[in-house]
Amino acid sequence: MMKAFSYSQFHLTNRTVLLRVDYNIPLIKNKVADASKIKTSIPIIKFLLTKKCKIIIATHLGRPNGKIVNDLKLNAISSILKKLLPQEIIIKLNDCIGRDIKNKIEKAKNARIFLLENLRFYKEEEENNPAFAHSLANLAQIYINDAFSNSHRAHASMDAITHFLPSLTGPQLEKEVFYLSKALKPKKPAIWIMGGAKLDKVDLINQALKKSNKVLIGGALAFPFLKAKGYKVGMSKSDSNSTEIARKILKKFSARKLVLPLDFVVADSFKPNAKTSIVDYNKIGLNQMALDLGPKTIALFKKHLQSAKTVVWNGPLGYCEWAKFAQSTKEIGRFLGNLEVIKIAGGGETAEVINKFYLSHNFTHVSTAGGAALTFLSGKELPALKALEKNYKQFSKRKN
Repeated sequence: MMKAFSYSQFHLTNRTVLLRVDYNIPLIKNKVADASKIKTSIPIIKFLLTKKCKIIIATHLGRPNGKIVNDLKLNAISSILKKLLPQEIIIKLNDCIGRDIKNKIEKAKNARIFLLENLRFYKEEEENNPAFAHSLANLAQIYINDAFSNSHRAHASMDAITHFLPSLTGPQLEKEVFYLSKALKPKKPAIWIMGGAKLDKVDLINQALKKSNKVLIGGALAFPFLKAKGYKVGMSKSDSNSTEIARKILKKFSARKLVLPLDFVVADSFKPNAKTSIVDYNKIGLNQMALDLGPKTIALFKKHLQSAKTVVWNGPLGYCEWAKFAQSTKEIGRFLGNLEVIKIAGGGETAEVINKFYLSHNFTHVSTAGGAALTFLSGKELPALKALEKNYKQFSKRKN
């Protein structure tokens, strides 16, 4: 586990806390389309209220590129917060730095919640500008990072701000690090399931080969490997660059851990109601495209998973946008529900697919952190986590 100050072990009573969350959520006609990220932040907000803290919530939304964009103001998010915390006083501010903002916060009573305006209205946020970070830090006494999903970005509110304030981990960040770490230090046998659309995650595959006993390959990820082995894949999704990457991976000694599909559900056209058939991996026709795994492959994957003590899943196994080609993803997801082992899913569209098919209850942890989860699972350094660890060393001598 990372060595950093934790929100649960730090003296916070009557402090002014800058809480960095990730409310980068979809808006449709200026209304929140999915409030799940806001809902997951409510426990830490309530915890801080019990400590009589002034809470300053900071987030980004969209890509305004350092300009004020009316459609990306946080008014809709403020409305949702007020609905989720109807008894609390929540003040939406029209900026995120400056003397006026600081004065409003200082004059307020304890146990008040402030929502800063979109951090990315300042280009300095994404530039990790220390002066901008100092202006944010100047509003508070304590900083809490509960935005793991943005922790792979070296931005001012994630990284540079930790130079100026005691910086703590929040509960959502701690939960993500705790469970994703189980994938990197797994109970053996460990099985990784890897799917998705393209072979652009070489570091993740190399990590899977290093940490696992077997790597089950599904989705369009299978086709570069089959092509690299000399098999024809018809019109199935693939490109020459991915095939070359697959060829290099197959030369590794650890490539013996790869388990490629035995058969596929193929279609004669790219349509949801296309005519389909099941063919072996080496019998895909010139005018056919494989859009899901076949029954032999599903049975093979189940056989391998049966012996696992840790399962890590990244990426759907078929073209899940259409129900006809989601069978293998659903069937493997349901099968995992029968296994009393550590089951971790995350990265990219994985969480979206698992939630779509109501499979999340079959997992120990489903990460919603997207790119940050992929970066972590790949064994790469996350700038915001490194910043928290440095902050621990910097401030530990004068803690509290």
